Amino acid sequence: MSDQQPVFGIEKIYVKDLSLEIPNAPRIFLERETPEVNIQLHTKGERVDEGMYEVLLTVTVTAKVKEKTLFLVEVGQAGIFQIRNVPEAEMDPVLGIGCPNILFPYLREAVSDIVTRAGFHAVILNPVNFEALYHQGKQQAEMNAAAAEKLEEEQKTTH
Repeated sequence: MSDQQPVFGIEKIYVKDLSLEIPNAPRIFLERETPEVNIQLHTKGERVDEGMYEVLLTVTVTAKVKEKTLFLVEVGQAGIFQIRNVPEAEMDPVLGIGCPNILFPYLREAVSDIVTRAGFHAVILNPVNFEALYHQGKQQAEMNAAAAEKLEEEQKTTH
C-alpha cells in the first residue's frame, strides 16, 4: 500500500469579526497631526472536523493623536483549510505560518477598506514574516514553560 499524499486546500475565506470605533468623532476629524498607529497581530488555528481546520488571523489597529483615539479597528480574517495526511509534527507550522500567509492579503484589504470608509487615510499593513513570528512564539512558550517549571521546583523545596 502506497503512502497517501499530503492534501492542502482552501475551503473558505471569510471575515469572522469586524469592529470599528471612532470614540472622539466628530471633533477628531478636525485634528491635523499625524497619528501614532499601533498594530497588534495574533493567529490561532484549531481543528473543526476530520481534516478541516479553521485559522483565525486577528489584527487590532489603534490610531491616536496625543491621548485621543482617532479610531480603533479590529478585523478577524478566517479561513477553513482542508489539511490531510500531514505529519502531526508539521501541523503547527502549517497552521501558524502557511495559512496566515494566505489570509494576510485579505486581512490587509479589509483593514484598509474599513479605515478609508470611516473617513481616514488608508492604513496599509506592512508584510509580516509569519515564520519569524511563529518561531518567536515557540521560544516564548518554551521560556514560559521553563520558568513555570523552575518556580514549581522552588516551591517544592521551600515547603
